[in-house]
Amino acid sequence: MALDLSRPVVMGVVNVTPDSFSDGGRFADADTAVAHGKRLAREGAAVLDIGGESTRPRAAPVPEAEELRRAIPVISALAAEDGDAELSVDTTKPGVAQAALAAGATIVNDVSAFRAAPEMAGLVAGAGAMCCLMHMLGEPRTMQEAPRYDDVVSEVKAFLEERLRFATSEGVLEERVWLDPGIGFGKTVEHNLELLRRLGELVAIGRPVVVGTSRKSFLGRLAGGRDESERLPGTIATNVLALERGATVFRVHDVAEVADALRVSAAVVGTRREAHT
Repeated sequence: MALDLSRPVVMGVVNVTPDSFSDGGRFADADTAVAHGKRLAREGAAVLDIGGESTRPRAAPVPEAEELRRAIPVISALAAEDGDAELSVDTTKPGVAQAALAAGATIVNDVSAFRAAPEMAGLVAGAGAMCCLMHMLGEPRTMQEAPRYDDVVSEVKAFLEERLRFATSEGVLEERVWLDPGIGFGKTVEHNLELLRRLGELVAIGRPVVVGTSRKSFLGRLAGGRDESERLPGTIATNVLALERGATVFRVHDVAEVADALRVSAAVVGTRREAHT
């Protein structure tokens, strides 16, 4: 299925992990994860992002064999369903990406933006796959240890532009690249807010921008200490604001609610844009 990027694209999160920050352990076995993915697709997810390694703050790396054991059966089973959703693999390991693409994934979501394994770019290019390149300061184990920037938006933009150039130099087609500012990945609350305020500067790069605010801790802090299960209102608010500022892809846990909010918001934003032309 060709994704329609003229409309908001909802990417549903399928964590096949015991330790992800929000839903770790809930979908850790393949059957449960597959059922969850199918439900998210029914609720409006155009992409299912399957991950076998947590990237939450202070998360420890997972051996490749274990990541393969967790993620590939889920991707294979979802691919066999012949559903409408595209399948994405959330990994920084070429071996996992290669197995996932062979199993039916069409998108590689690399939170290291091909820095962890530069050969990932050639793998994506050779497969004709899409990819998402994300900004992260450091690595999950260290990224939240006093992150500092002179200008977070300018620095994230420069990073994403450089990673885009690298990917295309390795043969990845530019039209197959999405860019993610990495909300919460080596950023303070104020860094996250500034990225959302000035998201248009990242949209100006010319590639679809992915926003992942779903259930993240900065939303809980802003709302007076809400835990993960109470952050849906903040998730909806930030995704709607990101849509208005030009974001295309929205990575979320609560697909039904966010998809509805984005449909309504897109109708309003679209009407307003038509009025200004």
